[in-house]
Amino acid sequence: MKRRARLAGLLALPMLWLIGIYIFSLVMLLVTAFWKIDSFTGKVSPGFTLQNFQQLFINPSYLTTSLRTLGIALAVTAISIVVSVPLGIFMAKVASPWLRGLLAASITLPLWAGYLVKVLAVRVTFTEDGFVNWLLAPLGASGPGFGPLTVIITLTYLWLPYMAVPVYTAIRQLPPNLFDASADLGAGAWRTIGAVVLPLIRPAIIAGSIFTFSLSLGDYLVAKFVGKSTQMIGSVIAANITLNPPIAAAFALVPIAFVVIYLVGVQRTGALERM
Repeated sequence: MKRRARLAGLLALPMLWLIGIYIFSLVMLLVTAFWKIDSFTGKVSPGFTLQNFQQLFINPSYLTTSLRTLGIALAVTAISIVVSVPLGIFMAKVASPWLRGLLAASITLPLWAGYLVKVLAVRVTFTEDGFVNWLLAPLGASGPGFGPLTVIITLTYLWLPYMAVPVYTAIRQLPPNLFDASADLGAGAWRTIGAVVLPLIRPAIIAGSIFTFSLSLGDYLVAKFVGKSTQMIGSVIAANITLNPPIAAAFALVPIAFVVIYLVGVQRTGALERM
């Protein structure tokens, strides 16, 4: 009896947070998505309607925004993987200790500053009179300016540490004789990465991709500051959160649905069981 009482006391606060605040908030979000706006007063009216969800599919701008956000999140995740794997191999198996420390500090550097500071730093870099245009001017070229490409670059800059750190940690734990055996069998560097490294570090890649994918889906300030007219799901939610809360609530479920679908797909590969 005392053991159960101690266990209940230990779990009371985290369960209160998980169920009473986190899950309850999500349930209320789902409930609000079925409410409607009174066309005369403009106030939210409790009820049940599927019109808010129908708008997500029949409204071309909403559908385009959802697909654009999904594409940006997938691009950020793919670029993070492409950068993190060879970088992790170099840091773990090739670089000297001092260079490894320098690279580790450089990778985690974005985590040292505030979110808005990092976004504004990228904005200054890609502005018309910024560093990128100054660097390319002698070549007669110019940077991408503000738009979807800069949004992808900025989000990759922000979330790359969440991919690079677990990938580097996983590669560092690989025995060096695996690389030697692959080389003795005649495999080149890229063949070794594809046939030896990637299958072994797949759980780390999955873990990092959950962060890069989900964080990119929910972001909207990057699009606001460096995306010019680029709209993301978060942009639509922010625009409707006071004007039309039911639409905002319905749209907020879209990134949740994307993440759930992604996790279900990952689970079927068995990677989550080895994380």
